[in-house]
Amino acid sequence: MLGPKSIHAKEAHRENFIGTGWFDEIDLTDKLTENWRDFNKAMIPLYLEQNPEKSKISAGLACGFLWTVSKGIQSGDIVLCPDGEGNYYVGEVIGNYEYQKGATLPHRRTVHWYEKTIARNEMSDALRNSAGSIGTVSNISKYAQEIETLLSGSCIASIISTDETIEDASEFALEKHLEDFLVANWKSTELGKHYDIYEEEGEIVGQQYLSDTGPIDILAISKDKKEILIVELKKGRVSDVVVGQIQRYMGYVKDELAEANQLVRGVIIGFDDDIKIRRALSVAQNIDFYTYKIQFKLEKK
Repeated sequence: MLGPKSIHAKEAHRENFIGTGWFDEIDLTDKLTENWRDFNKAMIPLYLEQNPEKSKISAGLACGFLWTVSKGIQSGDIVLCPDGEGNYYVGEVIGNYEYQKGATLPHRRTVHWYEKTIARNEMSDALRNSAGSIGTVSNISKYAQEIETLLSGSCIASIISTDETIEDASEFALEKHLEDFLVANWKSTELGKHYDIYEEEGEIVGQQYLSDTGPIDILAISKDKKEILIVELKKGRVSDVVVGQIQRYMGYVKDELAEANQLVRGVIIGFDDDIKIRRALSVAQNIDFYTYKIQFKLEKK
């Protein structure tokens, strides 16, 4: 996303670049480490110094986005950028990081934009939700086949109907939509009574929050701001492996994001469990387990 609500999209398209705007006065050429963790470690304190009203979570988000656009995206990668009018510019990144002091979004990458754009209403629901992420950047690589199909002008329905790896259509749909459904209906859930998905300037940014061991499905904070909650979603039967996974996320949040007075809790949500995960959770007192139920009903009118 090129500026809040894509306000710089047309300029970026006209001048062939993507970019970000944090640390406007700093040339990052010698600061872009190979590992985003090292970049965040160095830049988060500076971000908090310049923005004392922000939290460590906000700082981690901003620095992670900045590194991803400036360094993490590779030359040859394809980017989609909303134009603010219901369409997406599509282009190939063809240049490395450049700093243009005083310019709009001064931390830039040169892009060759394609002539064809993609309309938001042409996308599948899953791609539309992922591409509509409020954050500066979201990885949508798993929709590469659909994006190629849209660029070629073919019907996206053929993607699902010809995919021989999908044995259960309902399971396929569930995997695509479970996380987005939970986020959209968060306030009506049991968790929503006590926690809010993390927001930045009124917009949800706690979905797929980047950590040094992988993206956190949902990052939430208690209404009294005393607890940070990590939510891990599993679409089928849950194994005990996920306990170690969520503990790694919790360790990252405890060490890097939580304030001194904040506790960290975890929640695993899955369709079913087994004896192994029950044993593992019995000695993990700060992790809760929830199951979800799906109901499908037809009503004759």
